[in-house]
Amino acid sequence: MSDKVLLVIDMLNDFIRDNTPLYVPGSQRIIAPIARQIDRARHDRVPILYLCDSHEPDDPELKVWPNHAMKGTPGSEVIAELAPVPTDVIIPKKYYSAFFKTDLEPRLRTLRVSKILLTGVCTEICVLYTAVDAIMRGIRVEVPDGCTAGLTREGHEFALKQIRDVLQPHGE
Repeated sequence: MSDKVLLVIDMLNDFIRDNTPLYVPGSQRIIAPIARQIDRARHDRVPILYLCDSHEPDDPELKVWPNHAMKGTPGSEVIAELAPVPTDVIIPKKYYSAFFKTDLEPRLRTLRVSKILLTGVCTEICVLYTAVDAIMRGIRVEVPDGCTAGLTREGHEFALKQIRDVLQPHGE
């Protein structure tokens, strides 16, 4: 058993495919690097957890963002290139942090995880807030190169800098 897990955040049709409600520019460039992380994790028997927006029509987040990843729609499904296999875990989420009102934390405790590898979109929103919540719980965070994309280049770079320079203990 590994002491780490791979998190794949919001690699859903509504974020990755052109002309969708919350298309993330540059998100198609991160598919291949994430696929390599998934292959490596499967080879090394590192658990893979998919954190997936899954919204109801009355979700408060939809007051801020256009309707996206509506529960049960094709837009809420993981893209085919990164499709989960039966041994992977899919955790629906409604808010930015993958920890907020999900069963992620107890799952990580059961697995005795001390480190998470973060991949996916959006770097400056869901990836960043998941990283913050992980670090506040004493879980180390690594963001593999080329495995995240943000809504803007500036937001993406800001989030990675926050994770690297502000949130992480020196030398990690």
